Amino acid sequence: WPLREIANAIFYVLRAGCTWRLLPDSFLPWRTVYRWFVRWFVRLRDGGVSEAINRHLVMRDRERTGRDASPTAAAIDSQSVKTTESGGPRGYDAGKKINGRKRHAMVDTDGRGLTLDSHPANVQDRDGAPPLMRASRCRWPFVRLAFMDSGYAGDRVANATTIPVAIVRKPKNQVGFAVHARRRVVERFFAWIGRNRRLAKDFEATIASANAFLYAASVIVLLRRVARSV
Repeated sequence: WPLREIANAIFYVLRAGCTWRLLPDSFLPWRTVYRWFVRWFVRLRDGGVSEAINRHLVMRDRERTGRDASPTAAAIDSQSVKTTESGGPRGYDAGKKINGRKRHAMVDTDGRGLTLDSHPANVQDRDGAPPLMRASRCRWPFVRLAFMDSGYAGDRVANATTIPVAIVRKPKNQVGFAVHARRRVVERFFAWIGRNRRLAKDFEATIASANAFLYAASVIVLLRRVARSV
């Protein structure tokens, strides 16, 4: 099967939010598409193909804008989303009052997704960030500074890796909503991937599948950015 057609079908499922069995007949057989999705995005034992694709596109897009291929600074934040009756690990986020999962993202200073992870929503930010930071060291070893909000303050995050942590706090006189220069890029990344209806909630039964769709959404964003410059 043409790999381009397989990728188009995967991105259709992600964008439309439909199940695999409802893939239109104009695409390849849904079982074929699903098999390739598992091979590319889910099976980490295959070498993390989805992370490798994402990394290649991040570096190419950074070079397109005249920046170094590997970032030296990043921003980290999380997003809590509801789950469905499909089951799988989940928890209750008392702060957001959401029963579901939490998506953690490390992005560069322009908002490109570097390392992504999902876990139950009852895991606090200061507990979810260290595994994300440690996972990023393999593919992004040149990151020397990470911006986070006050929810990540403490020794647990600061001592997780060799990456120095800069806590970006709200101004004392802030009233209502305000844009924070270093933290807004993560929120913008969540808004970008949120255009995909498959990510409106976390429909996946496993964390591996949830992470797979996160990386697939990041790949879509990067592909469009790179394609516009060609």
